Amino acid sequence: RTPKYAPPAPYPGGGPPRPVPPQPGGHGGGRSGGPNTKVLLIAAIAVVAVVVIGIAVALMNGGKDDTAGNQPGGNGGATAGQSVKPSEEPTAPDEPVELPKQDAATLQLGAPAALAKDVKGAKGAGGAYVSFNGVGGSASWSVDVPEGGEYTLFITYGVPGKDAKTSLTINAGTPRSINMSNFAKAAEGDWEKGWTRTYAYVNLEKGKNDLKISCEQGDQCEAFLDQVSLKEGQAKS
Repeated sequence: RTPKYAPPAPYPGGGPPRPVPPQPGGHGGGRSGGPNTKVLLIAAIAVVAVVVIGIAVALMNGGKDDTAGNQPGGNGGATAGQSVKPSEEPTAPDEPVELPKQDAATLQLGAPAALAKDVKGAKGAGGAYVSFNGVGGSASWSVDVPEGGEYTLFITYGVPGKDAKTSLTINAGTPRSINMSNFAKAAEGDWEKGWTRTYAYVNLEKGKNDLKISCEQGDQCEAFLDQVSLKEGQAKS
């Protein structure tokens, strides 16, 4: 037997079923904010958190750039607003040390040396000076110097229009000659015009040094001693 054809049963409301159009928002039964939206939201929150943390760290560090001192040309970690002190200009070399003058009248005298004031023109206080008065006469003093080495000894003296020669002894050394020539070109016998100055280079030890100007055997000691002074190094004035 051939079965009879039976038409399909009609759907309620009539007509075949219509396809359901896709809902906005993709999967999830038409709910908005599916999985992709959640991912984007989480990423945005993470970015904001990173920015906030970065700002907080910058505020805590006070805006310092810790790498400044490690970069070529860096200022060693100086922060904004700080001024870097410029290098100081080279200092000029120190001037030679000049020790105070001493009047011969204040020195320790050895007989027959003696003080006198008869001849005018001496620079010592009250016009006083030392006369050697022959062999053995001496004037001694001590001086402290800041450094050992070369010094210049200046001697102010007077001669009666002719050359003289005395001796200088430093510490326990051997006496050496001091030229007391008539540099003032005074006429012979003119003591008042015979005041002049000479100098000698000496080598001193750091600290205390003992010096003596004296009339020794073989010297021509017809001279008056007025003042003595020292200057560091070799000088002529």
